[in-house]
Amino acid sequence: QVQLVESGGGLVQAGGSLRLSCAASGRTFSDYAVGWFRQAPGKERDMVAAISWNGGSTYYADSVKGRFSISRDNAKNTVLLQMNSLKPEDTAVYYCAARRAFYSTLRNHYQYWGQGTQVTVSS
Repeated sequence: QVQLVESGGGLVQAGGSLRLSCAASGRTFSDYAVGWFRQAPGKERDMVAAISWNGGSTYYADSVKGRFSISRDNAKNTVLLQMNSLKPEDTAVYYCAARRAFYSTLRNHYQYWGQGTQVTVSS
């Protein structure tokens, strides 16, 4: 079992920045790839970014490329999502999720999920 807890969400103006944190406990965190997903009201939960078990490979959705950055510190069991140049359309609940081995862009490939953190970007 892996337990995940997100933090760092909040209200920010368009153009601002937030840094989300996903803290893990339980099994060896370095065995797991991690993805960040987001879900806006009435919409599907979509992948935003993902990182491999050792941080050597990352993925970004086209909508966030060049603005978001994912990183991890396995010694601290933490994955960060740095979000810059935020737009109102980035408003959503953000979730981190973990799966063994390599990351996937499909949400049903992830076994462990956090409770989510709200990000609201005002115009």
